[in-house]
Amino acid sequence: MQKSFYLLCLIFLTILASCAGSGKERETSSKEAREVWSNEQAQAWYSELDWLRGANFTPSTAINQLEMWQEESFDPETIDRELGYAESIGFNSMRVYLHHLAWQTDPEGLKKRMEQYLEIADQRGISTMFVFFDDCWNATYQSGQQPDPKPGVHNSGWVRDPGDLIHSEPELTGLLEQYVKDIMSTFADDSRIVLWDLYNEPGNSGYGNKSMPLLEKVFEWGREINPSQPLSAGVWSWRLEELSRFQLENSDVITYHNYGDPENHREMIDTLKTLTSKPLICTEYMARTQNSLFGNIMPMLKEHQIGAYNWGLVSGKTNTIYAWNTPIPDGSEPELWFHDIFRKDGSPYKQEEIDQIKQLTNKGE
Repeated sequence: MQKSFYLLCLIFLTILASCAGSGKERETSSKEAREVWSNEQAQAWYSELDWLRGANFTPSTAINQLEMWQEESFDPETIDRELGYAESIGFNSMRVYLHHLAWQTDPEGLKKRMEQYLEIADQRGISTMFVFFDDCWNATYQSGQQPDPKPGVHNSGWVRDPGDLIHSEPELTGLLEQYVKDIMSTFADDSRIVLWDLYNEPGNSGYGNKSMPLLEKVFEWGREINPSQPLSAGVWSWRLEELSRFQLENSDVITYHNYGDPENHREMIDTLKTLTSKPLICTEYMARTQNSLFGNIMPMLKEHQIGAYNWGLVSGKTNTIYAWNTPIPDGSEPELWFHDIFRKDGSPYKQEEIDQIKQLTNKGE
């Protein structure tokens, strides 16, 4: 999350110029597509919410988004049990990834399973932020049985969406439009969904600006559907200047990722506050080996009323207790977990962290 003063100034000035010309852009946009929320709309929406705190959730029995959502491996019993762990520490929201291939294979079935998931989460007092696209980890994927985890390797089976396929088969864009619009229109007024996260870390995996066309399209599709929930895509790398600028300009509320230590994270908050007056929601943080901890980051987020979603809830097939670039080939447990809070049986990795979280969420015994 390194940044230069020059780059920040350039982004800031470009946003100001964009805002000044926004009237002309609206004249040429589709009459059916709504505008980006104003600061006032965004703040009004945010003021109605309790402080958002939660995790990025994949049940421990799923290695990736496909294994979570496909009919043969969808696991509502584990989902309910593990969301119960989240409820027990005062979490009230989860960020959950979808995948277009699960929809392409079984569109009505996916929507039914999403409905079942939402019912389970809502009964636990937990709202949901759904994520559509993702530029992280494995470039290719297939439906059906998913691979077993590679011992000691972080997110060894996680898959991008749409990954390399969009670059080799650009006609896929039409299918992706159908997918996004079908899912979003089905749940457009569902109060159990707090936000649509349209694209996770666009430009990652070396794609850079090759991800811009799809990023532009998914915001366009979302505004055409005009859901009651806000649209966003999280800023994650200042090096990707054009993508970051587009995300800031087009998000109804501002989401971002930061796995840095408290000083680094505070710098990012300060920078974002110079660029926008909209609410901030941190949709990824907490990497213990990088000094991004519940004890030193979560209190800062609460102080600034910034939504807080750490990566990982229960240790499982995603292997996110292992650090990004530090595999343990024999699969033994690392001395210091990278992500995740609970073991599969519901026992905490660190009771001290549970106590810290419950104090911040006012979850008394």
